[in-house]
Amino acid sequence: MDLFGNYIMAFIETGGLFAPILFISFHLLRPLFFLPVVFICISGGILFGAVAGTFYSLIGITLSSVIFYFIIKWMPKTFKKLVKVKQKMIGKHSELTTPQITLLRLIPFIHFHLLSLCLIEISANFRDYTKSSLLSNIPLAFVYTSIGGWISNLTPLYIFVFLIALLPLIYILRRKEIIIKWQDFFQVST
Repeated sequence: MDLFGNYIMAFIETGGLFAPILFISFHLLRPLFFLPVVFICISGGILFGAVAGTFYSLIGITLSSVIFYFIIKWMPKTFKKLVKVKQKMIGKHSELTTPQITLLRLIPFIHFHLLSLCLIEISANFRDYTKSSLLSNIPLAFVYTSIGGWISNLTPLYIFVFLIALLPLIYILRRKEIIIKWQDFFQVST
């Protein structure tokens, strides 16, 4: 992956005026190569600097989220299967809030499009989803682009401490209501 990353960075650096377009396109192709969003954002910080890299990463990540929305709405059976997988992982009656999803996007090993699926579930329509997606992508693009070099040099101990510090925030920002269906609460025996 290191060799592939170096090849892509050299290709984008020699792109000249088309480098931002190539970089944003690479964000859109990222899921096909199974590359993490963090890797692309850190590369954007190295190539374009903190401000421009954050801007280009934000555009690329948001466009990737919008494309995911249309693809998942185009395949309703796959959407239902992914929702069942999400319910098994997170819980049947729990929904994440937008601030929780924003914090979870800062954790590099949580799947980006799984969190987009959670946003689709809590959004009323496409406009609401796009707004929530854009807002939840801003910290991700900013943190990993501007402070990417610092994070990549951290020891595993510091990364572990950072993740443990995020856990109370995720708990505090949770939705404070639980909905239990009547049939689930009162199990009817036949």
